[in-house]
This record gives sequence, C-alpha cells and structure tokens, in this order.
Amino acid sequence: MLTLDTFLSTPWLLYLTVTLVSLCIGSFLNVVILRLPKMMHQDWRCQCEEFLELPEKQRKRDERMTLSKPASTCPSCGHGIRAWENIPVVSYLLLRGRCAACKARISPRYPLIEAVTAVFSVVTVALLGANESALWALLLVWALVALTVIDFDTQLLPDNITLPLMWLGLVLNYFGVLTDFNSAFWGAVAGYLSLWSVYWLFKLVTGKEGMGHGDFKLLAALGAWLGWQLLPAVILLSSVAGAVVGISLMVFKKHGREVPIPFGPYLATAGLICLWFGSEIQGFWFGFLGLS
Repeated sequence: MLTLDTFLSTPWLLYLTVTLVSLCIGSFLNVVILRLPKMMHQDWRCQCEEFLELPEKQRKRDERMTLSKPASTCPSCGHGIRAWENIPVVSYLLLRGRCAACKARISPRYPLIEAVTAVFSVVTVALLGANESALWALLLVWALVALTVIDFDTQLLPDNITLPLMWLGLVLNYFGVLTDFNSAFWGAVAGYLSLWSVYWLFKLVTGKEGMGHGDFKLLAALGAWLGWQLLPAVILLSSVAGAVVGISLMVFKKHGREVPIPFGPYLATAGLICLWFGSEIQGFWFGFLGLS
C-alpha cells in the first residue's frame, strides 16, 4: 500500500503527481477566474434590487451562475465543451487554439494559467522540499494565482478566497506547518492593520481611496501563512514592483495618474517569493538589522 512517506520519498512519483494535479487545478482556476466575479456582481445586483424593493417585473432575470452551472460553452457559437476538449494544455494544442465547432480562436490565457499553475507548484515542492508542508503550501500558491488574475481583470480580491485563505493559514500554523502559531496570528493582525492604516492616512490627507479593502485581507492572509517576520519583505517587494510598473505605464504608455492600478498581483508575487525564499530573506533581514 502506498503511504504518504513512500509518496514523498519517490521523486518521480511526487513531481509527476504534483504536475498532473496542478494542471487540473489550473483548469479549475480558469473557471474561478472567469465566473467568481460574475457571481459576485449577480449577488450585488440582487441585494440592490431587494434594498430598493423593486417589483418583480423590473428585476433582471439571469440564469443563476455557479462554478459548475451552466456548463462551459464557446463564447462565439455556444458549442458545449466536451470532456476531451477540456484536458489542460493538451486540448488547446490538439485543437490548435480554436473552437472544435466554429473554429473561433481560443484565448491562449487558458493554457497559460494551467501551465503557470503547474510550474509554480513544482517549483514550490522543489524549493520547500518533499514534505507535507510543501503540499499544504500548494493551496496558497493556487489561491495566489487565482487572485492575481482576478485582480488584474476586475480590480477585485474576492472575500470568498482571501478570508478562507487567512483562516486556513492560521489553522495550519496552529500545527506549525509553515511557521509557529504566534507568528501567524500576529502576522494576520499586522498584515491587515498595516495596509488599513496606510489606507486611512492616505484618505485623510488626499480625500481619495488609495487601495481596496481586499488588499488588507490578502496581506493578512499572507501574514497568517508566512508569519509576521516576512511581512516587511512582502510590503517592500510589492511596493517596489508596483512603483516600477506604475511609473513605466505612465512614462511609456501614457497611463494617467488617476487610473487605478491593482495592487493585489504585486502582493501575491511578493508573497510567493517569500514563500519560496523565506529563510534566506528572513536571514538577510535580521542580519541587516543586527538581530541574527
């Protein structure tokens, strides 16, 4: 019988399984990225209609969308996606990037997200080692992939992902999966309050909102997973990356200063880097402060 210890100590089986599972997870993430924001908008509209007490005749009647219903179809012709057309990466290559029915072009973003999810998962296991902690850390990696793309698309960081992610980090670190519980608890607290404080300071000074509340919750989740010790590195890395990209957009693409730029992807990227190289970053940080 195959045990977890045998599985973890057999490299070819471990990496093959992680790759295949992550490709399937990447395919699922494509659904989450596409549908979750639409589901949120449906809920918000229904809440507004109920609050305004609109008559039933004036309420918009859309088919209720979930992650599983309605079935996936081609956006151009409505062709139902069959199982063999939905194999991660492989189906896209076999179909040459086109719908099997109408031959409309399929966005390469779908196989790209699947491939990136698999690559990031394999890298995570390779860097953290063949252990249970690395397998649990894959949940964080997958959530960060989804949040990054959703924020790029819609400038939303759904509570449906950020809040369960934070609580899961706290629960796992109660058992010391990635760090000790004390570090995780104060990481979540400090992560939320740090950006919350910046938000209100910026708003009091300028009268404008400098970031969304989802950013607070994402940093709290990263603090719950990684511990408070890595929060300065997450904030520094994400701020530098955001500043470089923002300035580049303004200089090269004439991106207006008033046009908002999502901060979530930079937080997620910084969190991923700290997950992979946390020990090295923490050692450098403490050494720089003379605490090592």
